[in-house]
Amino acid sequence: MDPEYEKRLLRQQNGQVSPYNSPLSLSPMSPVASPSKDKYGDRFIPSRAGASWHINFNIPKGSPTSSPTQSSSKSKEPTADSSKDGLAYYCLLKNELLSAGIEDLKDQQTDERRILVPKESKNLFRYHVPRRSLDFSDSSPYSLSPVGSKSQRLLRSPRKAVRKISKIPFKVLDAPELQDDFYLNLVDWSSQNVLSVGLGTCVYLWSACTSQVTRLCDLSSDGDTVTSVSWSERGHLVSVGTHKGFVQIWDVAANKKINTLSGHSARVGKEINTLSGHSARVGALAWNGDVLSSGSRDRLILQRDIRTPSIVPERKLTGHKQEVCGLKWSPDHQHLASGGNDNKLFVWNMNSTIPVQTYNEHLAAVKAIAWSPHQHGLLASGGGTADRCIRFWNTLTCQPLQCVDTGSQVCNLAWSKHSNEIVSTHGYSQNQILVWKYPSLVQIAKLTGHTYRVLYLAMSPDGEAIVTGAGDETLRFWNVFSKTRSTKESKSVLNLFTRIR
Repeated sequence: MDPEYEKRLLRQQNGQVSPYNSPLSLSPMSPVASPSKDKYGDRFIPSRAGASWHINFNIPKGSPTSSPTQSSSKSKEPTADSSKDGLAYYCLLKNELLSAGIEDLKDQQTDERRILVPKESKNLFRYHVPRRSLDFSDSSPYSLSPVGSKSQRLLRSPRKAVRKISKIPFKVLDAPELQDDFYLNLVDWSSQNVLSVGLGTCVYLWSACTSQVTRLCDLSSDGDTVTSVSWSERGHLVSVGTHKGFVQIWDVAANKKINTLSGHSARVGKEINTLSGHSARVGALAWNGDVLSSGSRDRLILQRDIRTPSIVPERKLTGHKQEVCGLKWSPDHQHLASGGNDNKLFVWNMNSTIPVQTYNEHLAAVKAIAWSPHQHGLLASGGGTADRCIRFWNTLTCQPLQCVDTGSQVCNLAWSKHSNEIVSTHGYSQNQILVWKYPSLVQIAKLTGHTYRVLYLAMSPDGEAIVTGAGDETLRFWNVFSKTRSTKESKSVLNLFTRIR
């Protein structure tokens, strides 16, 4: 018998396809075939396992494979709560029906990122449920739970609490005559939990503990108005800037004025000394211990130690070409950041009278300034209507870091005291309050309610609540930050505040 004919017979008997059935054939096969080879019939059944359909139990909602009619019929997007609960339910079913052995949701959340990786090929028509082991390793015969031990561990696995921020203010106060002026700073919250607000010619104090309102001063007799207020770090002194260029310092406990820095005239009791200084309204104030910095429309920044005699001249910082509308000292008390209507952001040190750093990227007035309490040298600034951007700077290397276009005028910025988050208030044209996660710059919450520009912002001493003021003559209090301190905070033994000896 012809040896090639004999080989073809052996292939047909073993269920192999003849090489003559296809013009493309592989290399010569062994005449002896394994008895476990699959036998093919005359029925064609396509294998669609590689398409990763719902039959593979891992297709998320809204995937590209779903039909457009299904995606358009969704009433709303699933929230974070529902998606996490759905994932837990999915893992629980997989454990009980398929013996998947999933014990932690974190592993499944990381698998979601690899969901589009092609799966291994499966024969759908040979599907079978794996047999459970009989050694009672998964569940005890004495257990009262309807699910196995691995599913119980899955349900007990820790899940990160979902952040919820109320979109409704927990308190609203009327603030008549609160000016709708972008360049003023008329609201501040002290470390003693007292809110100071400049309304027209008066400064009012509101105690967050007792809700008592007291009037601190009235400038109507001098024909002047309040343009800025700022608390000292200890919360016992409040400085008041006026339209005529005066800066008054009040002792709240004694309810008396202890100093007046006019342009700058200093009054201590009956003594009056005239000093050269501001010649226009004072719209920005910032304390650094006992040193008070004031920024004015006259383009000057004056610094004065309130403990020194009145005859000692103040330090003049020159650099801005237009009105100074933003002032903030760094947490380490070494650098002062200033913003002006000339679209400039300057950084000054304790000894210089000219800026040591200059940033020109903003396209509008820079009023919103905030130093990060979590990262040394990190500065955030926001531009006005023509700019609409929040920019982040590394003042240690003088390099720009990130920028986000908010779509509206940036009026104020404030960092959370306990987490790496920042809140911004906005004017034209959306009048909203936004909470951002840093450095991802993911928008956590959007709060609305003010009908005018949200020009004023202050944070409570515990770092949990903020108060916002607007030209609609209302003050609104919001709970936006958590009291819990960040888990990434340094726990070094060299940190004096982590241990008490």
